[in-house]
Amino acid sequence: MNAAPTVYDVAERSGVSIATVSRVYRSPDSVRAATRERVLAAARELGYVPSGNARGLASRSTGVLGLCFPDYSDPDTVGAEDDDAAMLYSDQIIRGMERAARRHGYALLIAASLEGGPENLVAKVAGRVDGFAVLARTVPTEELEVISRRRPVVMLAGPRAQDPSLDHLDHVEVANEDGQYQLTRHLLDDHGLRRLAYVGLADDSPDVEARFRGFRRACREAGVETGDEPALRMPMMTQAEGAHAADLLCGGAGERPEAFVFANDQMAVGALQALERRGLRVPDDIVVTGFDGIPLSRLVRPALTTVRQPMVRLGEKAVELLVRRLTGEREAEPVSLMLPVGVARRASCGCADEETTTGFTDL
Repeated sequence: MNAAPTVYDVAERSGVSIATVSRVYRSPDSVRAATRERVLAAARELGYVPSGNARGLASRSTGVLGLCFPDYSDPDTVGAEDDDAAMLYSDQIIRGMERAARRHGYALLIAASLEGGPENLVAKVAGRVDGFAVLARTVPTEELEVISRRRPVVMLAGPRAQDPSLDHLDHVEVANEDGQYQLTRHLLDDHGLRRLAYVGLADDSPDVEARFRGFRRACREAGVETGDEPALRMPMMTQAEGAHAADLLCGGAGERPEAFVFANDQMAVGALQALERRGLRVPDDIVVTGFDGIPLSRLVRPALTTVRQPMVRLGEKAVELLVRRLTGEREAEPVSLMLPVGVARRASCGCADEETTTGFTDL
């Protein structure tokens, strides 16, 4: 492997001082946009990664793994009396990564915000860790390609084929389409429902789109007509947006759906609250389902029927793949893992109050 490019190389390539290169990474807003872009372009061309500390410079090892994740906190999360119950999708992945990192003797550095832009996020994390995991479509491809020349990178979620230029990276995802298919068939076959309304996300999310494909496949096989688009696409997948979706779908002049099939649990929980305010009983008047299996889904009333994905295991597998690369298998063929999901049949679809899960148990 060639010697890693230094700050001196970037300064020479971009025609600026070393101090300017440092400011680009430490406080990008203090550098003029044109200069900043010239420095970043030079860094990309050279494959430069800013080093986080002197220890990293000396040993090329920090003993730290990184996770780049947008902040998915939901300010509307209510209904749980303790922090564990209010944990969301990203929190569970972090829990899995922390657990596995400790087991392998690493610390975990979490960058759970995109403030300042994804390029700034990568710059802050990449030089301080030995390897890192990043949620698919969070960081620009060109930035990931630069980082992956020097450090192992694992992609989390999203289909591998979504970006063929990143096929050289290890990748872990869950069976989104199959999970939504199984849940939808349960509603169609076991409960005899026919008017199902899928509520998705306005932004392009490969995971959510895979879930919608599973929903459509199940409906098509059962001879139930469904459109090419979800009944609604909400701007965010929060409890507030789920409540708004329920109000929209129940407030029109047309026939009310028999079931709301939400793309995640947070929206489904918000819908349960909105339906209660309207005096509609779940599941007697309408069925509500979610996706993810966050702890809160078990505690709301009625308990939420959902697809439980292995969020903790997703984080653990990401660490295992990073450690594998760091302990002698750096040049091995890229690994792509598809983790199974399970359907939790609960009271919100009309099943018995006692949970019945088909699939797996996430530890």
